[in-house]
Amino acid sequence: MFKAIRNTFLAILFVMPLAADATTDVGEGHDHRTFYADGKIEYGKIGDSYTADLVLYLAGNQFMVMEKLIRDFQGKHPEVKSVFCETIPPGQIFKGQILKQGEIAGQKIAQNPDIFASVNINHLIQLKGKDLMDNHIIYTHNKLELMVAEGNPKNIKGVEDLARDDLVQSHPNPLTEGIFKFYGSEMLRDAGLYEKVTGGAKCKSCWAVPGKTWFTSRHHRETPDRIENSEADVGIVWTTEVVHAKTEGRKIDGVAIPAPLNKEEKVGYAIGKLKAGRNQANADRFLAYLATDPAQEIYTEYGFGRASAEELKLKPLPEPSK
Repeated sequence: MFKAIRNTFLAILFVMPLAADATTDVGEGHDHRTFYADGKIEYGKIGDSYTADLVLYLAGNQFMVMEKLIRDFQGKHPEVKSVFCETIPPGQIFKGQILKQGEIAGQKIAQNPDIFASVNINHLIQLKGKDLMDNHIIYTHNKLELMVAEGNPKNIKGVEDLARDDLVQSHPNPLTEGIFKFYGSEMLRDAGLYEKVTGGAKCKSCWAVPGKTWFTSRHHRETPDRIENSEADVGIVWTTEVVHAKTEGRKIDGVAIPAPLNKEEKVGYAIGKLKAGRNQANADRFLAYLATDPAQEIYTEYGFGRASAEELKLKPLPEPSK
């Protein structure tokens, strides 16, 4: 009897998605911050997306850079007294906050940020097709890495080890997290491991393969937590997230992935100004700032790859394909 109840419970646990998304965790993990020119930072004030002097919706894996970057920007532009910055998966922003009215923990969030950035330029191209954005720059680069527990106790040597049956894996979800949707899934296909690792599942906060592969909602928070809590052995992350976690003294390590599997030749962060943004001049100031040496040096300090001078020139977005 007990065994039957236990098995039923485990089956439910493996398939039931958890409520770990943008609707439930306002203010946690520094995903929504308001930076003030006097140095103050406030967390989870979603209403500031309607009133701040500059509103940034950015791909979440830059969360560790934002405080130093925005402090430097405001130091050079003291007229920008408040900056609201959201750092969550760009697919969630694109689909759930720009193309339609979004909510964070029951609070409406502005549908017209001044700036939007994604690891997938196609998000910006689609905005051009809807007459919401005209121009862009590529402002930084990244690459894939495997995050493991400190000391690598499972002796994971590379992507090929993701085929091992003794590993529990934690990966970004393929629905809203660009790292997996556009790059991690391609890496697994290139390695011939996609079906083995994912079971072909398309979900988030779920067991893609029961008891073996977990798909997160926000991997930059969840994967290091799961590894530290012995709930996972390995996860696909950005190199910058390994750098940041180790800087914070977290009990994790990284296993480098060689090119071309790490996708470093493809990963470029695209950013542009929305035409409906309230603060057009401040958006222009921020885009110009990203092209400066101080901004680029801050990104490289956190493990990002520097953008070239040509990439940092403002250019029209390509026309969307018909």
